[in-house]
Amino acid sequence: MSVLPAALTALPSAVGDGAVAPVVADFSNDVFWVWLLKAVAIIVFLLTSVLIAIWFERRVVGIMQLRPGPNVHGPFGLLQSLADAMKLLVKEDITVKAADKLVYILAPMIAVLCSLLVYAVIPFGPEVNIFGVITPLQLTDFPVAVLYILACASVGVYGIVLGGWSSNSTYPLLGGVRSTAQVISYELAMGLSLVSVFIMAGSMSTSQIVDSQTSVWWFLPLLPAFVIYVISMVGETNRLPFDLPEAEGELVGGYTTEYSSMKFAWFFLAEYINMLNVSAVATTLFFGGWRAPWPLSAINDGMFNTGWWPVLWFVAKVWMFMFLFVWIRGSVLRFRYDQFMKIGWKVLIPAALAWVVCVSLVQAARQLWDVDLRTLLFVLAGLVLVGLVVSFLVPEKKPAPEPGPTGPQEIDPFADGYPVPPLPGQVLPPSPRAQRRLAATATDAGDPSGPETPLEVRGG
Repeated sequence: MSVLPAALTALPSAVGDGAVAPVVADFSNDVFWVWLLKAVAIIVFLLTSVLIAIWFERRVVGIMQLRPGPNVHGPFGLLQSLADAMKLLVKEDITVKAADKLVYILAPMIAVLCSLLVYAVIPFGPEVNIFGVITPLQLTDFPVAVLYILACASVGVYGIVLGGWSSNSTYPLLGGVRSTAQVISYELAMGLSLVSVFIMAGSMSTSQIVDSQTSVWWFLPLLPAFVIYVISMVGETNRLPFDLPEAEGELVGGYTTEYSSMKFAWFFLAEYINMLNVSAVATTLFFGGWRAPWPLSAINDGMFNTGWWPVLWFVAKVWMFMFLFVWIRGSVLRFRYDQFMKIGWKVLIPAALAWVVCVSLVQAARQLWDVDLRTLLFVLAGLVLVGLVVSFLVPEKKPAPEPGPTGPQEIDPFADGYPVPPLPGQVLPPSPRAQRRLAATATDAGDPSGPETPLEVRGG
């Protein structure tokens, strides 16, 4: 891209002098009905996108697995998601008798509410004319908008944790505990991956970050941070290969095991809205937001970056990341829990910290000396990516196995009051009935003393 060198030499210097970059979006002309119209439009967009996403996921995975997918209800099976939603509406709503009733009902509401709040600060486009009012295509914005997004994502996990705890059941509780560890691990990596964007853009305002990507999208000079964010967003949304809070092979259904009807549907809705949320954040912070891709952005002095065109580019980028979610689900198997935690704590967080330090040093060098910023950033990006790949290739040092007893170990299967089958390396004691048979056989053979060496008997 020919505009890259010019963009990297014109990076904002707000971070260096301690200034706070202002919010670019101007909401001074907004009135009450404009706010209401924007809020309703966001909710309708999210709910409609969830229905399409469910159909899209099943259809794409079906194509990957050489089967048709939904193709009966409506054209191309488009009404299948609506039929599934209606089925959940009319199913019997069961409440577990031993559950904490208030928390049991509030948990899915918390998950859905927090997922709906993120799009309030996501810019869909520049200023447009809505019924005579000039207003940006964004509900609101403020200087720490990205911190607000991270806060909503963090609070949303309380819905999962409380849903697992309030069910008063073993497997939902394990799913809730796993979700707590998962969010702590991957929220740290996700937050650290965004710090380098704040340093380069000079602001945490979403509209300001989009405005800073006029010439170059941040995923190019900040490629390691972008890779870390993509991995973290998959773990943050509990999607394959990181869907360990659900883990139907181990935990039946995880934290949703004891939920049915619409309460289950709320958890399902929150998961898909969260996928749209992290896709919108990736689009806004790394992929230029609503800006048209090159070379469309260079046609007629940015004609495609004005009016209602940017909404098309924003939605297209969001669905590109949604396709990435589906592609990963159809291609990658679920990780073991120890592998999952190792990736988060031993790979992503150290790599994100190292990259933040590198970007900070580069930005400081740019403030103090005249340094070729493009060369520095790409060299640092290459070094961090090489280190990330090497960390996966280095085998983990395993402790030497402790010396065990030679030969099989005899166990008492009724030591705990109930029968326990033997594990590998263990044997049951000889059966009295089998010993009597051996003694009778030896007597019939004319040897009343029986065999000199007792045989190892494993069954009765």
